[in-house]
Amino acid sequence: MIKAKKSLGQNFLIDKKILKKITDTTDIENKIILEIGPGTGNLTSYILKKNPKKLFVIEKDNKLAKDLENKFNNQITIINDDVLKINETDLFKEKVIVFGNLPYNISTEILSKWIINLKENFWFESLILMFQKEVADRIIAEFNTPNYGRLSIISNWKLNIKKICDIKPEAFYPKPKIDSTLLYLLPKKNFIKINDPTYLEKLTRIFFNQRRKMLKKPFNQLFNGDQKVLDKLKIDLNLRPQNLNLDTYYKLACEYEKLRG
Repeated sequence: MIKAKKSLGQNFLIDKKILKKITDTTDIENKIILEIGPGTGNLTSYILKKNPKKLFVIEKDNKLAKDLENKFNNQITIINDDVLKINETDLFKEKVIVFGNLPYNISTEILSKWIINLKENFWFESLILMFQKEVADRIIAEFNTPNYGRLSIISNWKLNIKKICDIKPEAFYPKPKIDSTLLYLLPKKNFIKINDPTYLEKLTRIFFNQRRKMLKKPFNQLFNGDQKVLDKLKIDLNLRPQNLNLDTYYKLACEYEKLRG
């Protein structure tokens, strides 16, 4: 059995029912597939059974990349690199379906990178991704709930997100100490346009920096108490950050962009 590296957040998925469930999430026959962090190739084998047009895998671990090359020969294209350093739009000329048992230590960084870097045209058709359950709960949280925050707002900006299932530690080797969750993410056809997504990042960071405090202080910090913005978006400064819905944050980012522009 291959020894997992803690530094790379490695936990290899071994449960056959879960592996099948993941590849049954969407039709992948004759599609271009990208798998992030294939590890020992367990999910890779199940993807290949579904007859994709082409399968790319990104594996940072040099030893595992070599093992995958020996195991699958020319059935897959291996990119032995860090997923955070790759520009996917340069890599693919047609839309891909992405599978990923994402390393827990960088999963939100990967997702944020993909969302923030998205232009008008999505480079992927869908994302089937596994997260630490606690992170997934924050991604899919609705406003007025304790888990709602920056990650919910940024993730749901350009994506429709559906929870597929929770996965117990027993499905992995070595067993992690926490549960995992599989999410299915699809590009939205319509979303509020924010030309510079860093404004959304900054705005949500400042608003949720003191999530239990009222909106007055962060709003004044960013908008200098601009009453026109409050009236336009019908915002009550006595509310707390978790009480504003997704669209209000996207519209606020647009107003902040105009102010900074």
